[in-house]
Amino acid sequence: MAKSSSAAGTKVTIYDIAKVAGVNPSTVSRALGKPERVSAKTRKLVEEAAAELNFRANPLARALLNGRTGTIGLIVADITNPSYFDMIRGAQSAAAANGLTLVLAESAESASTELMVAQRIQPSTDGIILASPRMSDPEIRALNNTKPVAVINRSVESVDSVVPDVEPGIAEAVRHLASGGHRKIAFLSGPDASWISGRRWDSLRAACEWTGREALLIPTTAPTAEGGRRAAREVVASGATAALCYNDVLAIGLMRELQAAQVKIPDEFSVIGFDNIFGSDFTTPALTTIASPFSEAGTTALSLILAALPSDGSDPLPAPPGRAALPTSLIVRGSSGRLLAG
Repeated sequence: MAKSSSAAGTKVTIYDIAKVAGVNPSTVSRALGKPERVSAKTRKLVEEAAAELNFRANPLARALLNGRTGTIGLIVADITNPSYFDMIRGAQSAAAANGLTLVLAESAESASTELMVAQRIQPSTDGIILASPRMSDPEIRALNNTKPVAVINRSVESVDSVVPDVEPGIAEAVRHLASGGHRKIAFLSGPDASWISGRRWDSLRAACEWTGREALLIPTTAPTAEGGRRAAREVVASGATAALCYNDVLAIGLMRELQAAQVKIPDEFSVIGFDNIFGSDFTTPALTTIASPFSEAGTTALSLILAALPSDGSDPLPAPPGRAALPTSLIVRGSSGRLLAG
C-alpha cells in the first residue's frame, strides 16, 4: 500500500482514504457504512488506510450511510435521585457491550422539558430510553413512531416498556406490617405525573383490603427527603402507625422528622421505603425497603431498543411491543417491626 499522510489539522475524507487504499471513494463509503457489502480483503485495505490517516468517523455522517449513530439516549426524571444510579449503570454496561455510546439527560420532573430534550437528542441517537417519564402517552408514542423508544417504570400502549411488578413486594410489606399489629398504613405518594406511583398506591390499597388493614393516601410536595419531612405531621395526624413511601428518599426524610419529634422507630411507628437505593441501610435504624431491580431494568430497556433497530439501515420488521415485568421483594431492616405503643 502506498504511504500517505494528512497535514496536521487537515480533515481526512473518503477520497483521501480511497487514494491510499487504491479503491474507489464509493467502495470506501460502503466499507465504512455497510462493511458487510464489501469483501474482507477490500474492507481490510480501507481500514488500514483509515488508520494510517488517523481517520475518525463522524457518527452523524455515518448515520447518513447506514441510518445508525451508535448512540442511545437515556432521559431520567431527576438525576440527583439515587434510584436512577443502578439503572444508568445497567444501561451503560449493556450499551458498552454492544459497542454503543449512552448519552444521559434530565427532565427535572418536567413533562415539557422532557419532551423538548427528547426531540433535541432524537435525531442524533438510534433510540431513547425514558426512565419514569412524565410526558403524555400520545407524546411518547409520537417519539416512538420516529425512532425506537423504551420506557422504564411505566406502561405505554404500543411502546416497549420495563415495569417492576410491585405487587409481590408490596404484599410482603403489608403482611409484615399486619403481623406487627399495624392496622392503618399510610402511603406517601410520588409526583402526580408518576405512573408507577399510582400503581404502587393501587397495589397497597388492594393488599390492605385483602388483609383487613386500612390504607391512607398522603400526597407529598416532592419525592425528596424534604418532601418526607413536610409530610410527617399529616402522617401522624392521620392515625397511621406505619408508612410505605413512594421511594427511599421520601422514607428517610419522614423517618428523620419523626425522630426529631421523639417518635420511636419502629416501636411507635414503622417506615418502609421503595427502591433499595445505595445508602438506604446507612440510616439509624436501617431502612426497610422494597427492592426494585434497577440495573436489570436499564439492561433490559437497552436490549429492547436494540431489538427494534434495523441491522442494515432498512426499516425494521413490524413487531409487537415488548413488556418486561421485573420482580420486587421486601428487605426487612430496623425501621419496621412490631407496634409496641398505642
